[in-house]
Amino acid sequence: MKIDGQSYGLTPWAPLAGSRRVIVVGGGAAGFFAAIACAEALPGAAVTVLEKSGQFLGKVRISGGGRCNVTHACFDPGEFTTRFPRGGRALRAPIQTFQASDTVAWFESRGVKLKTEGDGRMFPASDSSQTIIDCLMRAASAAGVTLRSNCSVAHIAKQPGGSFELRLASGEPLFCDRLLLATGGCRGAQAGELAVSLGHSLEAPVPSLFTFHIEIPWVRELSGLSVASVSAAVPETKLREQGALLFTHWGLSGPVILRLSAWGARILHDLNYQFPLLLNWLPHLNSEQIAAELDARRLESAARLVVNTPIAPLPGRLWEQLVLAAGIARETRRAALSQPARHALIQQLIRTELKVSGKSLNKDEFVTCGGVRLGEVNFKTMESRICPGLYFAGELLDIDGLTGGFNFQAAWTTGWIAGRAMAA
Repeated sequence: MKIDGQSYGLTPWAPLAGSRRVIVVGGGAAGFFAAIACAEALPGAAVTVLEKSGQFLGKVRISGGGRCNVTHACFDPGEFTTRFPRGGRALRAPIQTFQASDTVAWFESRGVKLKTEGDGRMFPASDSSQTIIDCLMRAASAAGVTLRSNCSVAHIAKQPGGSFELRLASGEPLFCDRLLLATGGCRGAQAGELAVSLGHSLEAPVPSLFTFHIEIPWVRELSGLSVASVSAAVPETKLREQGALLFTHWGLSGPVILRLSAWGARILHDLNYQFPLLLNWLPHLNSEQIAAELDARRLESAARLVVNTPIAPLPGRLWEQLVLAAGIARETRRAALSQPARHALIQQLIRTELKVSGKSLNKDEFVTCGGVRLGEVNFKTMESRICPGLYFAGELLDIDGLTGGFNFQAAWTTGWIAGRAMAA
């Protein structure tokens, strides 16, 4: 069988008589990893992955700009779980069982070497997500996993004997002894309908990783510009982050904005994504140090224009806009900078206030906050506490991490635990 031009020896749909039947609904990272773990732990089991779209591992393909941010180089499980705005506590034991170092070892044992970038993100050395997809497809094939695309599940019913009957949208019935739901984040309540139909309840889904819309013209004129370190905060909340910022044609993005959106997912949703954003462009300097820098420059070259002499490390284009936003005329020279204008510039540098008027989903991540309530799942096995034989993995659960490989690690971890438990 060929998928995206690659050939894989996929097992046909033919469950062995008397073998355990396992169905995984969802052909993403968590579902695939669970299916492989189950099939490897229980040879001869009939393990099938159902994917509603025509493409398996779609999110793996586009993540990290097509490179696939596999995990994060944080090998202390306790520290790792602090990177989850929701679900970190529930993940403590699972991460102890299968952590980032285990993910690295799993892929490297199958010929895929990972590399670590300066910010801790880990990618395949090939810088191609296709390397990860090929590895997972080969592992699924070797383990005898059956893959079925374009199979949307319309209905699931628990049978009196403990098994499950699935009805596909085509009308085809399927039966299994163990069922895993790994359908991804609940971008809408309908995405969790299968779990709800089996007795589960959902935390209301809201976007978790998103960028900020800002209508101010000078902000949009800087599209494509990045700043290495900015402090960002939302007034009257505890939301404050520091990191790299990126100007876009619709407003602001970059790690500092995505982290702010993750920690503030529900708060910002309740504000209808309309709120003031405070930015400190020089978080390594206080107002007295900035004042001293401006005074020193005035003595050194009094005739130079203020707009042409940025304080490092601010880019010149951004500095120019901040000077103008402070009410300082473009032709103002350092020698003519009045004390009130100097004060206004310092305030602009340490406390620029921008009005956020909306959001856009971060398309490489499209993570949501919300999903199956964690108290309804046994995190030692990922089995439902409500419906025996039903398991969960990945973003269908009310778990979401920061950008940087944390969400993929949660998928590998919960998928591996669920897969092994279904084989037990």
